[in-house]
Amino acid sequence: MRRRITSIGATLVIVVLTMAAIISLARSFRRPLCFPSASTPKHLLKSRICPLWSSSFYFCLPPPPLRNTRLRHSHLPTPPAAVDPFRASFSSATAPSPMSTVSDDNPLLKEFEFPPFDVIDASHVRPGMRALLKKLDSDLMELEKTVEPSWPKLVEPYEKMMDRLSVVWGAINHLKSVKDTPELRSAIEEIQPEKVEFDLKLGQSKPIYNAYKAIRESPDWATLSDARKRIVESSIKEAVLSGVSLEDSKREEFNKIEQELTKLSRKFEENVLDATKKFQKIITDKKEIEGLPATALGLAAQTASSKGHENATAENGPWMITLDAPSFMSVMQHAKNRALREEIYRAYVTRASSGELDNTQVIDQILKLRLEKAKLLGYKNYAEVSMATKMATVSKAEELLEKLRSASWNAAVQDMEDLRQFSKSQGASEADDLTHWDTAFWSERLRESKFELNEEELRPYFSLPKVMDGLFSLVKMLFGIDVEPADGLAPVWNADVRFYCIKDSSGKPISYFYFDPYSRPAEKRGGAWMDEVLARSRVLSDDRTSVRLPVAHMVCNQMPPVGEKPSLMTFREVETVFHEFGHALQHMLTKQDEGLVAGIRGIEWDAVELPSQFMENWCYHRDTLMSIAKHYETGESLPEEIYQKLLAAKTFRAGTLSLRQLKFATVDLELHSKYVPGGSESIYDVDRRVSEKTQVIPPLPEDRFLCSFSHIFAGGYAAGYYSYKWAEVLSADAFSAFEDAGLQDDKAVRETGHRFRETILALGGGKDPLEVFVEFRGREPSPEPLLRHNGLLQTA
Repeated sequence: MRRRITSIGATLVIVVLTMAAIISLARSFRRPLCFPSASTPKHLLKSRICPLWSSSFYFCLPPPPLRNTRLRHSHLPTPPAAVDPFRASFSSATAPSPMSTVSDDNPLLKEFEFPPFDVIDASHVRPGMRALLKKLDSDLMELEKTVEPSWPKLVEPYEKMMDRLSVVWGAINHLKSVKDTPELRSAIEEIQPEKVEFDLKLGQSKPIYNAYKAIRESPDWATLSDARKRIVESSIKEAVLSGVSLEDSKREEFNKIEQELTKLSRKFEENVLDATKKFQKIITDKKEIEGLPATALGLAAQTASSKGHENATAENGPWMITLDAPSFMSVMQHAKNRALREEIYRAYVTRASSGELDNTQVIDQILKLRLEKAKLLGYKNYAEVSMATKMATVSKAEELLEKLRSASWNAAVQDMEDLRQFSKSQGASEADDLTHWDTAFWSERLRESKFELNEEELRPYFSLPKVMDGLFSLVKMLFGIDVEPADGLAPVWNADVRFYCIKDSSGKPISYFYFDPYSRPAEKRGGAWMDEVLARSRVLSDDRTSVRLPVAHMVCNQMPPVGEKPSLMTFREVETVFHEFGHALQHMLTKQDEGLVAGIRGIEWDAVELPSQFMENWCYHRDTLMSIAKHYETGESLPEEIYQKLLAAKTFRAGTLSLRQLKFATVDLELHSKYVPGGSESIYDVDRRVSEKTQVIPPLPEDRFLCSFSHIFAGGYAAGYYSYKWAEVLSADAFSAFEDAGLQDDKAVRETGHRFRETILALGGGKDPLEVFVEFRGREPSPEPLLRHNGLLQTA
């Protein structure tokens, strides 16, 4: 069949071909796999978080904070036959433990199979961490005295030594993300400088650095596996980025910067959380919230009830509106009251931008210190530091973003014109003056009219239990695994948290994960993310022939059950669960035994979104969707005609959504490559300048979105938000392998799924990601699937 490509499609072809060339160039460089920071080797994973996409222009999914931890484990389940990993971690210690005086009554320091999330509180943080850091400091000094350039004398004791710290510190910070209290914040704030000091000491250890260099220069280098070579190379690179080569005075300055950046990032995220919690609007007149669906009214009444309005009901109120995502989005998409939409929108885009919660100066100070840090390391700007360990370069990332922007602009302009014409046809008084608090509302009305789809009317078909059952059935077919409930096996931090075990085809446990699905705005940070609990590792097993099993946690913020109804999800929330589970699968199904590059560790930041974005495609796969889309009351399957409409609506407002992502990515790079703190431009000037080319409707003068852009100021995406688009080429092409095999051919799908598991999911960071992709796909990435999936490649 002869292909016909539109002008937008032609532009995007150039974009993705450019990207393919960039990937090939990156392969020739063989960049070490780590994410730059002075105190933490970033080849060890940080939280994987959702991009800021949505069917609406406004939805923002902020991430959890970066953890300055050498090994990103936070929870530690042990399979029945395995050794207690704490004993394994400290088996080489000869001196009495200084922790013994506090371990008797401190749950952080006791031996356990699973972290005691149900009993850990703020009072345990200071004494527990101080005892642990004292012990690790002693272990580090011993390692520096005895280190040799060999795996058993360098890497293995290092991994063991750091495992305990990662478990304890990870558990503490995880609780701060999901069960925040002022006391826990205070304890972390007090102890964090001591933790960062130890991280810096470790990262700047010249004996360890020199031992890694000696391994690389030894005659045995050629005999090392790919995984071990990548560990050595990334460790050397990370040490340099940690300031190991700086002179004493510059290293001292560098360390002060790291301490301050850690403090500022924590402050930024706390301000966002507090500002989100602070806004509460009580409504007593139901006319004011006309248009809100029953689920939103139920949530608003439930929220009001939890805040002291004990008699609140969905029918009669009162109703409480908050800036938490489920509440905010319901108002923006469905409230007929334009004044209410305006009020809520303005509150949302000005979060954390005034008073004691103002993040403006926090951002400026972060950018100033990041620039100083970059120059100390010999780079021109922080974006270059970030790109030093990614597949892309600053110029290539900018080139990609600009070409995507130009390809998306006309489509986005047409999207807005379609909204104007439609709203005018509906007699809307604001039709000639549509603005930010109108677009989500009228987009939903246009979607309903054009595709006869009402997102809220679809909720009853997507109950959380059915969605999870369908997801687990899918991965059983694709990857030959069983996901089984294991509630009660591990302590949890909230009664809504579920715990699962993954078993292989023989029934043997291979991994575990926690799932925390619901929004709790009073204590839980917004957004959706996946993080590792602990990584697969042979070194940390008891007998060195088995392995310690990986564990993950997935966190979402969807609407909780209301009354007797289960959690009823939007289709976007379904995609979010699939997205995060894709990250979790890469962590949990790894077959990499080297703990430092197992699972998601060691994969370049701009490639690691492949499995998560890949899993989203299955939400549109007919058999998968029909298996999860069952009416929660009747059990009726989603009607076929509605499924076809979902497919037709897949690329609805694609230009607008593309520009939204490109705006975030572009302003991120601008702030980290060109912006001069204290110069003629403010951060908001930069944002407005970027918006001129990436927003059809200019932002409000008081828009302070940057003050809640946690991805880049409190997460790992600084000068890296472009990664979502970069990885989209890979994920689209990976899914096209299943399309080529035949999505209706179960045997072919299973065979392709097995190949995907044995490559993309199994090899972890132990092999160059482009080589892993080629091993799965049989060739380098192609741009065609991305064009087709975005509706920009037409066939005739």
